[in-house]
Amino acid sequence: MAHSTMNGHNTAATTKRVYKVVLTGGPCGGKTTGQSRLCTFFENMGWKVYRVPETATVLLSGGIKFGDLSEDDAVIFQENLLKSMMQIENTFFSLAETCSKNCLVICDRGTMDASAFIPEERWEEIMRRNGWNPVDLRDTRYNQIIHMVSAANGAEAFYSTEDHATRSENLSLARHLDNRAAEAWVGHPYFDVIDNSTEFDSKIRRMISAVCLKLGIDTGDRLSSNARKVKFLVKGPLPQDSVFPNFQDFNVEHIYLRTNSRKMQARLRKRGKNGHHSYTHTIRKPEQLGQIVEVKTPISQRDWTNMSAQMDEHHLKIFKKRRCFLHNNQYFQLDIYQEPCHKRCEGLILLETYTTLTSEELQRRLPSFLKIESDVTGRPDYSMFNLSLRDEWGVTNKFCVNIAVAADHNEPACGSCPSSDLDLQRRQRPDTSPNSTLASIAPYNPILPCEMEMRNKDGELVVGSAPANPVCVAATPIRITNGFNAPEH
Repeated sequence: MAHSTMNGHNTAATTKRVYKVVLTGGPCGGKTTGQSRLCTFFENMGWKVYRVPETATVLLSGGIKFGDLSEDDAVIFQENLLKSMMQIENTFFSLAETCSKNCLVICDRGTMDASAFIPEERWEEIMRRNGWNPVDLRDTRYNQIIHMVSAANGAEAFYSTEDHATRSENLSLARHLDNRAAEAWVGHPYFDVIDNSTEFDSKIRRMISAVCLKLGIDTGDRLSSNARKVKFLVKGPLPQDSVFPNFQDFNVEHIYLRTNSRKMQARLRKRGKNGHHSYTHTIRKPEQLGQIVEVKTPISQRDWTNMSAQMDEHHLKIFKKRRCFLHNNQYFQLDIYQEPCHKRCEGLILLETYTTLTSEELQRRLPSFLKIESDVTGRPDYSMFNLSLRDEWGVTNKFCVNIAVAADHNEPACGSCPSSDLDLQRRQRPDTSPNSTLASIAPYNPILPCEMEMRNKDGELVVGSAPANPVCVAATPIRITNGFNAPEH
């Protein structure tokens, strides 16, 4: 689907949107209030909103006590709960598809939440018995997952179950189940964790802002949020798997496509594991006021196969292992570049997260078990578009520095563009020994080829002159949407 206008309403040039978001989390996390506030916010914008009730609450309120069930009975209960949940959700999803308005479907918990209450091997039994797989249940069924962290995890003074008829967990158990519920969704490409780092009303606004941001809806000053995507360079080798918290690994393949304009980038993504995959088509283009827009659209396997024939011959395919995990209530994605690849990508490891935290607080939450070398957010030499270029950066004119600035000046979005304020000064260096100037910046930028430097219009060296102080080369704001219009973190 095409993305609609910034205020969330349809125009003649756009199609109706159906957006399915799951709110999950433990008791006193704000799910109920969050649903109500999210519903009101979108109804005020003219959207139709459906609220799918929590299936577990419906069943448990009928007299079932989960703690009284044997393990076998608990597994059967969760299997039937899951079937009931999917049928109820499908009813609302069908109504949303036939609705004439843009439609938001808010699910009180989702399919993967059931996995938090039974052993992993019994969950796998349920998957095999019903022919289900996590890619379909978790990654493609819903457009966005929001975990509202329980007050038991970070706001203990406000934790209570007095007003919840089916909840009786003590603080320790509530914290454990909250962590399990969050871990159940690790791997979903559009997953946000709303923690208790702010007071409650701000927490709810952060949740609404997360939904609006990923739909590409401009909330103006109605919601305060400084959410941003950040990227860090990680030094290998990685620690053993046992050092990581619970994680999900995926195989990811990216293909850049030919476009009719140097101001636009197009790519395909294949993501999955164990033979099950999801497919996405992304268009990246500049828009007014210097914003970059990414329009992401889910596609079928047949679309992927047909569109792959339009691969841009100037780019190599990108292969990664993507590891997703939660650490300190922060959702991280670790991209481990794999062969076949250009030599600049050999051994490259990048850590990404999407956050509203201050830089200081984020530093405290970064995984201490990883060797993080530097913050490379916004740096063109770490953009996947440039990393995938077939030719060396020193001889190609395809290197993209700033797509938004280039568009404003009607120039190609590459490093040779003089209006981008970053000229690539290409020259052969006679001295490429370990003691040469550019070779000495390897700890700061190990993938920058020695025959290329980046200088601004005043002739000042931008990359390579200050190993201790990484520079954000392109800080252009990015608004990312897709066919059901959610950005990938």
